[in-house]
Amino acid sequence: MSVSIIIPTRNGSTTLRELLAGLTIQSIQADEIIVIDSGSEDDTVEVAASYGALIHSIDPCSFDHGETRTKAGKMAAGEILVFLTQDVLVASSDTIERLIAPFRETEDICLSYGRQLPSFQASEIAAHLREFNYPNESHVRSFADRQKYGFQTVFVSNSCAAYRHSDLADIGYFESDLIFGEDSCAAGRLLEKGGKIAYSADAVVYHSHNYSWNEDFYRYFDIGVFHQSQNWLLESYGSTGGRGLDYIRSGLTYLWRRRSYGMIGDFMVRVGLKFLGYRLGRIHHRLPVSVATQLSMNKSWWERKKGKGS
Repeated sequence: MSVSIIIPTRNGSTTLRELLAGLTIQSIQADEIIVIDSGSEDDTVEVAASYGALIHSIDPCSFDHGETRTKAGKMAAGEILVFLTQDVLVASSDTIERLIAPFRETEDICLSYGRQLPSFQASEIAAHLREFNYPNESHVRSFADRQKYGFQTVFVSNSCAAYRHSDLADIGYFESDLIFGEDSCAAGRLLEKGGKIAYSADAVVYHSHNYSWNEDFYRYFDIGVFHQSQNWLLESYGSTGGRGLDYIRSGLTYLWRRRSYGMIGDFMVRVGLKFLGYRLGRIHHRLPVSVATQLSMNKSWWERKKGKGS
């Protein structure tokens, strides 16, 4: 199978250099690496070029999580499209091989995503989130599994994910004009068409974020916006409420076992901010765009909406 690796970039030269260096020692080498850059002002483009990447530049104002990846996907020649973000680091020389292994095992697999471990600078809160979302056991999910997994059925991450090119093309690639979540939307469409998703826990990357309280609020405001705008996912796969309670129980247990008692208050404040942000995101259409912009992590998305008059 031919493989194309696609990496959207913007001012990410430091981490991109480490990522590309890691890709050069993979047991399976990509047939091409496509870097789609949104007007970087550092040496991101030069770093990408030094590793032989194909570079396509776009106006930073035109960046869209779905549309930009769709553009790159249509440019790619590979039978398998591997999407990475510029800030992930491959954990071993067989990460890509293990990520695409499910496609060799059965034609039903249309999407495979890897396990994200916390980066070395991760806080305890960030490390727990990765442990909660990315367990150490692989599994395969189908549309029928929505009864078991609920909304988690469509949980994937384009920080480290691979798609069978023909299947992704069949659903029109990724949705555009989303605040984010193009990966979950694609997963939902692929499952509805009878495809299966593989969680490949042995395909490991390092990737995490040490968000501040404000950033946690902004992030969950955006999640609320996404769920409100793509309500079909909730209708088809179920709500996220049960998963939220599981997260709280898991987080408290994690901190208690590590004797990080002082972090429990911080954790619960974050839970409250996430809940408030999410609920406000669900009613974003009732808020002035100027207010929604201030509450969002993806402020440029709202600027584009204002520019389009929506």
